Amino acid sequence: MATRRIPEPDASPESRWQARARLVPLAPHRGRGPDWACERCGEPWPCPTLRAAPTDAARRATLIPEFSRLTRQAIRDLRGQPGGPDPVAIVRRFLWFLPLSDEEARAVALRLR
Repeated sequence: MATRRIPEPDASPESRWQARARLVPLAPHRGRGPDWACERCGEPWPCPTLRAAPTDAARRATLIPEFSRLTRQAIRDLRGQPGGPDPVAIVRRFLWFLPLSDEEARAVALRLR
């Protein structure tokens, strides 16, 4: 009698995102305050390389908690700099993967201050 192979369950969303993220070397593309520039390419962070990575629902789910924390830090670091972005622009920049209207970005900025 032949044995039937039970298919393995689908990989978790996070592991699927990590597998695709390996195609683009994202680890060196990190940013830190107070200037929030990419450590690798010097572009405003999150840099174009990071933004070019796939942004499906699984990736957004893994990014939201961490990028919300980073957005809060960036608002504190950048809002007082001469010529620096306002909090709404910071929210739109750091949460680029979410379709936020200006009103929604403003509400998020007020909550993260």
